[in-house]
Amino acid sequence: VFGLAGVGLASVMGGQLVGARTIIAVDPMEEKRNVALELGATAVFHPDDAVEGISKLTEGGVDFAFEAVGVSSVMEVAFQVTNRGGMAVSMGLPHPTQKVTFPALAFAGLGKTFTGSYMGSSVPQRDIPRYIEAWRDGRLPVEKLRTATLPLSEINHAFEELAAGRAIRQILLPHA
Repeated sequence: VFGLAGVGLASVMGGQLVGARTIIAVDPMEEKRNVALELGATAVFHPDDAVEGISKLTEGGVDFAFEAVGVSSVMEVAFQVTNRGGMAVSMGLPHPTQKVTFPALAFAGLGKTFTGSYMGSSVPQRDIPRYIEAWRDGRLPVEKLRTATLPLSEINHAFEELAAGRAIRQILLPHA
């Protein structure tokens, strides 16, 4: 999982929920890597060390890579670290002008797939009851993603924390 804000950390939890044996999390912020370990990641890397570290840890690549950053270079790295037959899933929302480049041979020659996922590609009527059940059973601890509860009057501070990468999920209330 590349990018450990709300979507990326939820992906770490999702990996654990479905029984993934190895869950690797990548982010420049040590604090977020530590949260990923608390939520089920089995290994974490700084982006500068990710390609080499993932290659060594997995003996060549991962079956699934999830990109939750929305930056074309990160999408390319997520695709790069997938093994033969692997799939990279882009969940981040890039700027509309960004482009990605992949080796054409990776598709037919290696059977790799690059796909997108919007809003988890979910079916709400089916999935939301499952998520609630998993949360009630303690298998989906989404409350660990909340970094602050703030009054609405502190919305600018909330945006600053988000932009600085210090916030995962914040709740704004009329009066907190």
